Amino acid sequence: MKYVYLLIFTLLISCSKNTEEKCFLTDNVFESYVEKKSYSVKQILSDKPDYLEIRDMKEYRTFKKDSTEAHTYDETAQSEKKWKAHAEEFKMFQEKFSDQFEFSDKQQANNILYALGRNNLGYWLLKIEDNKPFAYFLGISFSHYYINKIQDNPIIKNDFFQVEGSLVKIVKVPGLPGYDDYSAIEDGKLFKISLKDLMKDSDHDGYNDIFESSFGLNPNSKDTDRDGINDFDDLNPMYKSEKNKFTQLYEMLLPNYQESLNFKKLHYFFEVYKSDCDYFHQIDPESRVLFAPENERKQTYYIQMTDVIGESISKIKKDNKDPDQFYIYKAGSSYTNDYSVQYKNGKWLIKIVGQTVI
Repeated sequence: MKYVYLLIFTLLISCSKNTEEKCFLTDNVFESYVEKKSYSVKQILSDKPDYLEIRDMKEYRTFKKDSTEAHTYDETAQSEKKWKAHAEEFKMFQEKFSDQFEFSDKQQANNILYALGRNNLGYWLLKIEDNKPFAYFLGISFSHYYINKIQDNPIIKNDFFQVEGSLVKIVKVPGLPGYDDYSAIEDGKLFKISLKDLMKDSDHDGYNDIFESSFGLNPNSKDTDRDGINDFDDLNPMYKSEKNKFTQLYEMLLPNYQESLNFKKLHYFFEVYKSDCDYFHQIDPESRVLFAPENERKQTYYIQMTDVIGESISKIKKDNKDPDQFYIYKAGSSYTNDYSVQYKNGKWLIKIVGQTVI
């Protein structure tokens, strides 16, 4: 019996130490931004998803031409007319998907409307059928695959989704860590995915298998974290939410969005964070979140090769003299905030003690 108690006590100490290591800094150095190396054409092609077919085209629109025209802004009446025409063309998609995507390449096939969508996670095939919206994640990394803004052919053909584009590499801008620009490394590609593979949803939870596999959800379970909430309706689908003071701290550091937005209905808008901290994982957020492991080898293939981490919240640093005093920081692509935080009378007092803006 003594052995059993000793074993339980040892396990508790072990678990506590594990959480301690995951959530608290042991030195004075916060994690800094590390730039990833660009992939070569050979690496992109050898590592591409099995469901993705890539063909070489004889006649094509170059990345340079397409991207230049797409980013040319003309403040003339003609330009304004084009924007209004675009808004009118995609009015139904805007109504059904709200502001979750940028829309392009609308196509109608019988009674089904299709369009290409893009958001902070990547590219999606959008569908409206019987007045119901559906979104299917492509799993094509925008860090390595560029889809032309102007498509010369239908995006749906012979039971395949197909788009023209280029293979690209990330170009780092000097003096702007975390800011990416792109350059073509091979033009003239046709990217194809069968609709059967693209629309497969094994657990019928509303997210296609490609999306769930890309971000670490379980494609064979409607409820990845087993908290009783379907993944499609869960704002934190990867981990069960808990209540403790450090989880509360992380919740207070999450982005503040407009109160008018109903995030429960925005099923395709996620913030992705890289963290192993259990307290961070256990948040009960107001908008959708996903988490990636800190160890790159444990990350999904898609996250490894795609820059989907919009901002980061660090581990917690303790104050050696005051047990209620801590330090933590947030960072985005163009800013960092350093915070001094104190837990007093059951509440967190947060004060900015350092800030940089790029």
